Amino acid sequence: MATNIRATGAWLTFGLAFVGGYGDAASFVLAKTFTGHVTGNLVLGAIAVAAHDWRALLGHLSAIVTFFLGVFLSALIVRPLKSWASWPLLPIVMGIEVMLMAAASLVLASGVTHGIEIFVIFVSLALGLQNGAFRQAGGISVHTTYLTGMITSLISTEVEKYTSEAAPAPGKATDPKITLLCGIWIAFVVGAGTGAAMVLRFGALGMLGAALLLIALIPRDSKARQSK
Repeated sequence: MATNIRATGAWLTFGLAFVGGYGDAASFVLAKTFTGHVTGNLVLGAIAVAAHDWRALLGHLSAIVTFFLGVFLSALIVRPLKSWASWPLLPIVMGIEVMLMAAASLVLASGVTHGIEIFVIFVSLALGLQNGAFRQAGGISVHTTYLTGMITSLISTEVEKYTSEAAPAPGKATDPKITLLCGIWIAFVVGAGTGAAMVLRFGALGMLGAALLLIALIPRDSKARQSK
């Protein structure tokens, strides 16, 4: 995506950030585990060790491992897809995400044995794939499954901008990169609130909301690529 961020690509970015927040919050409500946030799971894992709760520790570690596995797999499939121009990476990853999230929701809702563990693995893998497949927007590095890096980038960019100028010009237009980062932050937080509300209201089936949004976002990616 070019530095002058186009509306279609920006909305795709915001949509994926919404899905990232939705999945992370919904998973924490349903399984008490983050599925798109490695740092949070490391903290929860340390707490589980202190409490001698080995089952909880296994859940947090499985989320971390499968998230990284998703990032690795997304990077692994980039090379063969580059030689097939008609098979872009992001729509394929989003399609896999839809299947994983739908399967996770149905497995947990059906009450099968180890349903929570399977749910965590499926959603962590889905968000890991998303994080690995979508890493650039508006000429900057972005993450759509966790906020820490985004907030750090936002603060650093603003501080550098104001310290490098003796006096900011009055009426100067907002940097589009800052607008993008703020939009991602807002979309993630709104997605987290929506995901938590949906699973509190509908239980495991509330996770299907993220899958439906991903289905709606797939055509957005085609439009974003055509507008480049």
